[in-house]
Amino acid sequence: MKSKQPAQLDPGWHLVSGIAPGGLPEGAHGWLRSVGTKDAPRLPLGPLQAGERFEVVLSVDGGEFEAFAELPGAEAEHGPINVETFAIGRRAALSRMLRGEGRSASAGAVASRLARALMGLLRGGARGGVYALASAYQVPLWPDMGRHGIPCTVTLQTGIGWRSAWVPVNELAGACGEDGTDVIEWTALGADPQFQLRRSGLPFGLPAGWYEIQFEAEVLEGSLLSPTLFPDYGRGCQHHEQIRLPEPGPSGVLRATVMLREPVSALRFDPSVRQARFRVQRFTLRKLGRVRALMGLLGARREADGSLDYRALANRSARFLRDATRDGLSNAATRLHRHDDSDAGATYERWVHLYDTFDRNDVAMMRTRASRLVHRPRFSILLPVYETPEKWLRRCLDSILSQAYPEWELCVVDDASSSPHVRQVLETYLAKDSRIRVTWRATNGHISRASNDALAMATGDYIALMDHDDELRPHALLEMAERMQADPGLRLLYSDEDKIDVEGQRMQPYFKPDWNPDLLLSQNYLCHFTVLERQLVEDVGGFREGFEGSQDHDLFLRCTAVLTGEQIGHVHKVLYHWRAIPGSTAHERSAKDYASNAGLRAVADHLARHAPGAEVLDLAHGHYRVVWPLPDPAPRVSILIPTRDRVDLLSTCVESLLALTDYPDIEIIVVDNQSEDPGTLSYLESLRERPGIRVLAYDAPFNYSAINNWAASQASGDVLCLLNNDIEVVDGAWLREMVGHALRDEVGAVGAMLLYPDYRIQHAGVVLGLGGVANHIYCGLPDGAAGHGARALVAQDMSAVTAACLVVRKAVYVSVGGLDERLQVAFNDVDFCLRLRKAGLWNVWTPFARLIHHESASRGRDEEGEKRERFLREVAHMEAEWKDWLEADPGYNRNLSLENFASEPAFPPRA
Repeated sequence: MKSKQPAQLDPGWHLVSGIAPGGLPEGAHGWLRSVGTKDAPRLPLGPLQAGERFEVVLSVDGGEFEAFAELPGAEAEHGPINVETFAIGRRAALSRMLRGEGRSASAGAVASRLARALMGLLRGGARGGVYALASAYQVPLWPDMGRHGIPCTVTLQTGIGWRSAWVPVNELAGACGEDGTDVIEWTALGADPQFQLRRSGLPFGLPAGWYEIQFEAEVLEGSLLSPTLFPDYGRGCQHHEQIRLPEPGPSGVLRATVMLREPVSALRFDPSVRQARFRVQRFTLRKLGRVRALMGLLGARREADGSLDYRALANRSARFLRDATRDGLSNAATRLHRHDDSDAGATYERWVHLYDTFDRNDVAMMRTRASRLVHRPRFSILLPVYETPEKWLRRCLDSILSQAYPEWELCVVDDASSSPHVRQVLETYLAKDSRIRVTWRATNGHISRASNDALAMATGDYIALMDHDDELRPHALLEMAERMQADPGLRLLYSDEDKIDVEGQRMQPYFKPDWNPDLLLSQNYLCHFTVLERQLVEDVGGFREGFEGSQDHDLFLRCTAVLTGEQIGHVHKVLYHWRAIPGSTAHERSAKDYASNAGLRAVADHLARHAPGAEVLDLAHGHYRVVWPLPDPAPRVSILIPTRDRVDLLSTCVESLLALTDYPDIEIIVVDNQSEDPGTLSYLESLRERPGIRVLAYDAPFNYSAINNWAASQASGDVLCLLNNDIEVVDGAWLREMVGHALRDEVGAVGAMLLYPDYRIQHAGVVLGLGGVANHIYCGLPDGAAGHGARALVAQDMSAVTAACLVVRKAVYVSVGGLDERLQVAFNDVDFCLRLRKAGLWNVWTPFARLIHHESASRGRDEEGEKRERFLREVAHMEAEWKDWLEADPGYNRNLSLENFASEPAFPPRA
């Protein structure tokens, strides 16, 4: 027995009793809630009468709980209630719920509950009977759901139903009716409004299976865009497990058939990704049988007026019949559901329409946000102007005047334009706003000199760089100011960007990674929109003449060289439109050869000052490659190759290594893990006689981490190369390229471009959270595919790379403890790389080391039985150990999808 607050309760059934405090007004309600848990679910103790005893049977998940009273009205708490709790068995719990124990102990109420329990037992077995009885017992305990959220009726296939509520947990405000009790209107305050479905103290969550969702709303302002369901399968709401729902039709009705793949402990409903005001008339969640679910899936697509889309119905029916004939009914239904929940029509144009188009109300709310800022940095926008077409110059200036954040000044330098309209336009805008200042150069000095003149005019805390024919988004400066208030140590801050054509069509977004020094050596990925601390820019000497066309890239290299990673920030929002007109760099990267050449000189100058001996090469697509030098003599590399049987793969790997690898000092360590095939054993014996090759026997069950750790301890090289036995060397320079990176003090692991035998991409770096824990980006794309922002063509830092071909200094490998032997097969390389990142080292992926990967040919896949159980354990380990990294990979972008491997826009974005 426990009477203190809070009480520690074990999982299971409990009898909770107490005496309601005196002085409670009529309509007060009792609750039990978990302590120390964000958005903790509440379990009902029922209506309270002042001074009277209450007694309730509840099922809890375990943890610390406290009881409190809530007054009628806007959920005002009266304070804690002292309760006693007793753990009871299932039989006692069922008996007490059946009798009602003073709540509804009349003969009629008992008979009603007994009938419900028997019906549940007949339809759903023992579990169904418990569900039915518990839900019937719980109904009188709950207050009107309208007081706490959106009322929701949940019905299982057995006919058992109960009431619950979608309770607001993020960016939602409710407005009550005239009586001050029920919430009748909701306002989504931002881009991430969230409701959570509360359990009613029932013994189980929602079982896996098919469900029909019906949601009827009246939209009063704005629109409900991209509503989404997030099931919690016991590991929190994971973005890759989201279920996208159709948008409500003209009548306000949303109807969808969804699959919950595992039992669900909680549900989250995001009604929109935009600000909106709405009322909800009805919300139901009903479990379906397979036939009803199939009919719902086939008829899911509707026309704009809400009528059935017969063409879509015919196409979906034909696809289902084809798949059912080939793969069976269950697989066909699952595939139909996945197709319905896919990124069909997921173009950037649609992404912009749904998530990045503002109306007057949006801009008004931005101005309100700006007015509430405490820290209000002043931005000096540097705008060199030369012979700008009038239309684009006006668009540029208007975009600055439209900024929601008011603390800015515009420093314009006209670089001796000869066209009369330039002066006329600038004088017009000069008269419009006192924050605009203009300097007129007598002679043309080119972009660097004009930029320095603009810098000399600046008085702000930060400078912002802008081209004379581009456009700022209305929230550009606001987003920068808000981020600086949240992180005042930032000295350089950049955003995502896109391009805009002469018709005003937005296209070709660049959703960038967070600070990525190797990518900045490969391309000017910071570009637009970037703001820098003014003192920082002045300290490094401003803009340098001789780098015109890439003067900003040169400036960024010099500024970041004196900053730490913590002083460089990234806003995951498109804040800048780069004008794409014929002849501009935005229209075609090779349109200005002088810009590419200037960028090459900027990178070369940076390397000469900070990495003597490194060489930069110009690439055909307008980016750069840095070749990192090897010392003389080059360090020995120990190549570790675990293997078991499959002599065909092993011999291809070893013989291609020996025949093609152009590296002066290697030792090959083949680790035999219980091979039995006679041909393999014979080949291993022959390898023992060849110079530079060692064959070691590892006589224990397969554990990739343990095998490599043991082999590393036997290695004589200062550099280790972890190599799968199904890798084939096709380019002799691969190891020089990887070792050159690995010898850099700031680098941990180095990964390669791996290709399937048909020359599709197999590995171009690992993205965390992609398709689950982690996956290979661009997997399946053809060799030579540029990738998002041309990142598949250049070296860069990634959060992780695959251990199928991984190079690392031995001292670094040992310093972080090697591979984690708890991860026997999957994700040991990802975990290793993240520990390197945690130690302050960068992991580099390079496309200039190219090999063929016959993926998993000797080990197979993890799809069933013990292998699947082991895989799920390793997934759980990664989610527990690296949750924050998996949710926001700094080498990726929150606007890019975690559901496909081609870096397409995310629907919805996670930013």
